[in-house]
Amino acid sequence: DESSEDEAQIMWEEQQIKKAVKISQETYDDASLHKSQPAKSKFDPPVSLPPVNLEIVKKRLTERITSLQDIHHAHQREYEKYMEDIENSKMTVQELEKSSDAALNYKFYRAMKTYVENLINCLNEKLKYINELELAAHVLLQQRAMTVLKRRQDELKNESAYIQHLTSGNDKQTNGGLEDKTQLLEMCEQRRTCRRQVRECSGEADHHEGMSSDDELTPTEVNEFQKSKDNVLEDSRKVFEDVHADFCDIRKILLKFQEWKEKFPDSYREAYISFCLPKLLNPLIRLQLINWNPLEQNFTELEEMPWFRAIEEFSDAKNIPESKKDDDPDGEVLPKVIEKTILPKITAFVKSVWDPLSTSQTKNLVQLCNNIFEKQVLSKNECSRGKEELMDMIVLRMKKSIEEDVFVPLYPKSTVEDKSSLCSKFQERRFWSAVKLFSNVVLFDGIIQEDTVRDLGLSKLLNRYLLLNLLNTPLGPDYIEKCNKVVACLPERWFRDLKSGSTLPELLNFCQHLLQRACMLHKNNHSDETREILLLLVKVKALHIVEDFIEEYELEHLKSMI
Repeated sequence: DESSEDEAQIMWEEQQIKKAVKISQETYDDASLHKSQPAKSKFDPPVSLPPVNLEIVKKRLTERITSLQDIHHAHQREYEKYMEDIENSKMTVQELEKSSDAALNYKFYRAMKTYVENLINCLNEKLKYINELELAAHVLLQQRAMTVLKRRQDELKNESAYIQHLTSGNDKQTNGGLEDKTQLLEMCEQRRTCRRQVRECSGEADHHEGMSSDDELTPTEVNEFQKSKDNVLEDSRKVFEDVHADFCDIRKILLKFQEWKEKFPDSYREAYISFCLPKLLNPLIRLQLINWNPLEQNFTELEEMPWFRAIEEFSDAKNIPESKKDDDPDGEVLPKVIEKTILPKITAFVKSVWDPLSTSQTKNLVQLCNNIFEKQVLSKNECSRGKEELMDMIVLRMKKSIEEDVFVPLYPKSTVEDKSSLCSKFQERRFWSAVKLFSNVVLFDGIIQEDTVRDLGLSKLLNRYLLLNLLNTPLGPDYIEKCNKVVACLPERWFRDLKSGSTLPELLNFCQHLLQRACMLHKNNHSDETREILLLLVKVKALHIVEDFIEEYELEHLKSMI
């Protein structure tokens, strides 16, 4: 019985539990249903959907593929660009690794800056001494030239006054006394005798009294000049004795700038070094030129000087390609040096030292000018002011010499017929001195403008002085020789482009004079002398005058000379 009650109790409990679980499940389901009903009311399904077919799907897929392909190509190009940048970066890295790094470049520029500053300070320190030595050397040459010029002019005045005193018949002494003048003239005659003996020993035949420059100095004057010159040269050698060669040797200085140009050509060009070098080297070049006198015999040519060769080598550097040499600014360094340093020095020589009556000095000056203006072309980018100043100074100096050094006296024919008389000798010397100056003036043909040379030589010398003497010279061999010498001085170039039968306007008076003398000689039956005069007229292209003369006197056999 107890067992049955226990089983019944257990069954009742199970039934009660099942009832409780069932009621809880129903309550949860009701609550869930209540919560979900409002949510379902929020979503309204579309009333209708567009129709979908295979073409639409295919079209949309095609568009999608095309878009993806475009994006892919863009990415591909970007990838290629990145790869190219990577390659360029690698090459740049390699180039930078091969070249000097930034630290070495900075070190070079800093060292170059320090060197240039020290070089400029050194030259500024020495410039004062260079100027003083250059001035001292120039003053020595100027004083010597002034001594010779003053002595020559004083002797000319004294001799003219002495002869005038003798011809006037006045026995009274003039102010200053005849004795002093006689002594000076004797010294002058002694120098002439010495020069005559030297010419005889050397075999010089084509010379006349009066064609010497008379520039000899006394032994005392020579010794004093040489002693002063040696002192200046000794001082010039001491200017840079306390300076390292890197700061006073032009070749080594240019090597420094050559190194800069080879390593960093862009910065070298941007710094305008080629324009600075002529001024930088100016003091050093002037120091080398202290002993240079281009008017002396056997003077040192510019091409043979150390500074010239150094600059020439620097300008013609072998590592410059031929295609770039024309554009290389260093090619203007040498012309600029000649323009700014050499031409002003030559101009100073012409102004204070050159003697236009000296043929040797004049030939040396002409040779130097031809060498500079023809071989060493001046700067191509500007008009040469230095050349113009030199030409103007040469013309000015020749005008001054014509005014002060030329004196051709005229004496009565009866006085000069005796070739041994003082009047005749003095007149002949003065004529040949003027002829010498005339020949020196025409040497500048081709250097100075032709109109200027013709004005100086023909208008101011021939027509004003020489022709007057020829008018006063008796017919004979001396007269023919004088005319031949005058015509021989005339440059042939002047007569090349003349119109047929005409001569230069400046030679018309000279030609008319020759025609008159030819008529006189023909009337006196001097056929050989007449022929020589006509030949002179032919040389100066006065052909109409010769033709008229031959026709007038019926000299048919002379037509062949025309």
